Amino acid sequence: MSLKNSRLRLASVILVVALSGLATAGPAIASARQAVAGTSTAAREQAPATPTAFVDLPTSPLPTDGEQHEVTVTYRNDSSADRTVAPQLLVESADAGPFLTPADIKLERRTAHGCWEAVQVGTQTGTLFTDLPAAQRTLRAGETLTQVYRLTVVNPQAKGTVAPRLALFD
Repeated sequence: MSLKNSRLRLASVILVVALSGLATAGPAIASARQAVAGTSTAAREQAPATPTAFVDLPTSPLPTDGEQHEVTVTYRNDSSADRTVAPQLLVESADAGPFLTPADIKLERRTAHGCWEAVQVGTQTGTLFTDLPAAQRTLRAGETLTQVYRLTVVNPQAKGTVAPRLALFD
């Protein structure tokens, strides 16, 4: 066999192997693209909902006596349909400052079993707040939500306002 024929045969074999590899890889690539697209769609579906409205409840001055103070968020679903809600507690800094930090307070939430569990607060521009997605629940028509928080101010120089509210979702 001549060198020219060997090269042609080798080139033909390489071409056939490459084409069969592409034919096999095509469905695998398409499947991978669908899996990635499906994953991003699922992630979008589980993204936290944005509140459509808030029900502001009466505010009170931030207690600075170092004692534990209970703050209750109560809401009744008076509609005829189920409603997704989330109780939230805001602790707002005084207008004159200084801004509050999470270390200024200790916040707890009463569980359904009557025990107290620590609540981490977020902070933005001097306002401390509880997490909405973690507090979301569905209220049936006519059902009442009561969430009790226990607030202790550990920094006696802290000044501000306690503002309970309820987030409503569609």
